[in-house]
Amino acid sequence: MLGAREDFVRQMRRQSSWLEESLLWILDTRVLSRMPGTGTVTALDVGCGPGSTVQIMRRRMEVKGVDIDPEMVEECRSLGIDASVAPGERLPFGDGSFDFVYCTFLLLWVKDPVKIVSEMRRVSRHWVACLAEPDFGGRISHPKELAALDEAVIEGIRRDGGDPLMGRKLREVFAGCGMEPEIGLHPGVWGIDRLREESADEWRWADMTVEGGTHKAGLETARRAWDTALRDGKLFQFNPIFYALAEK
Repeated sequence: MLGAREDFVRQMRRQSSWLEESLLWILDTRVLSRMPGTGTVTALDVGCGPGSTVQIMRRRMEVKGVDIDPEMVEECRSLGIDASVAPGERLPFGDGSFDFVYCTFLLLWVKDPVKIVSEMRRVSRHWVACLAEPDFGGRISHPKELAALDEAVIEGIRRDGGDPLMGRKLREVFAGCGMEPEIGLHPGVWGIDRLREESADEWRWADMTVEGGTHKAGLETARRAWDTALRDGKLFQFNPIFYALAEK
């Protein structure tokens, strides 16, 4: 279990590092430029995990975090983050407590995304955002043998109770909360040098996600195709990660 938790934290930190530049761009051009007032902007990270996204966001604002996992909250506190244990469905804050309330890579893992976002809306004064939700059904990979990897990842996420297609459902979720969001897409294509740099961690994450699935033979073929295409500079992947912003 310890190894699995370490892998989870590692993956969360990787995900935040991929999106760092894009997240700051969203804050600067979409949120802070339209935030009323001139004082310190306050924010809440719902499902903050080990605090990787909080560390990025607090360059621009004062951020608190909540998570249902006490160990994740302790990880945040070790980084000097003000975090507490609480479920996203019942946030322990009054109406309009924060200027900006957001989550990342959360909605695909919850049973009722509309309930989560509705609660986020309740405690927000100005903005509600889902800053990163993937859509593995929209992933494009080359060579064609990598389709087995994509299928295995989708199966693994579903087996663990997640929704691998959450990205495409963000407008529907926000509409269910009475909000009309701006939907956008983070950059989803790495250069070949970044693919080489990330290759070992990508397969570590894939192995963890698809463990116990039905695609073992296909994964072996996919891994060989990946290694060959990576060596020859021909590997391609497009990973769609969407964001949604709504102003109250």
